[in-house]
Amino acid sequence: MAGFPKLIPAFTASIYITTPNPVGPTARGGSLTHVAILPDLGGIKSEPDYEIPLNSVFMHGSDYIKADPDGKFVRLEVHSLVKAKSGAFVRFSYTGIISLQGPGGKVLKGESDMATTEFGEAFTQVTFESGTPELAALQNKVYVSSGRFIVEAGKPVVVEYKISEVVA
Repeated sequence: MAGFPKLIPAFTASIYITTPNPVGPTARGGSLTHVAILPDLGGIKSEPDYEIPLNSVFMHGSDYIKADPDGKFVRLEVHSLVKAKSGAFVRFSYTGIISLQGPGGKVLKGESDMATTEFGEAFTQVTFESGTPELAALQNKVYVSSGRFIVEAGKPVVVEYKISEVVA
């Protein structure tokens, strides 16, 4: 297995989202949906032994979800801003993919029988940007994540990601 990358657990992100808002069809035949990230809820927190400490809350953000023309998968494009407890700001972005054919699809479609899912419903490629010296190293690393949806009656849906750094 020489040469294959390894993953180092780095962060857990908890993202509280609004109900999806349909925007309309795309030029390539799919559809576009907007989902807002709720401010002052959730955040990104470093794993206890990860080398870059981050404990933050979401300030704002949006997820633009593009459905494939065949309706089987959606593509995520997220841009958001978090504020660390230190006062530093970090841009948190990712792209990813979710199958609409499983439990994650039920959540995205708002189906009546939607429920909390297991990790692996969403996979993403994550980027961070910060000009703060203690967090600047984030933008020089490669991160991936596995996500799930947390559904509780009467509460906003939470998208939870386990984010890992990719290393040699």
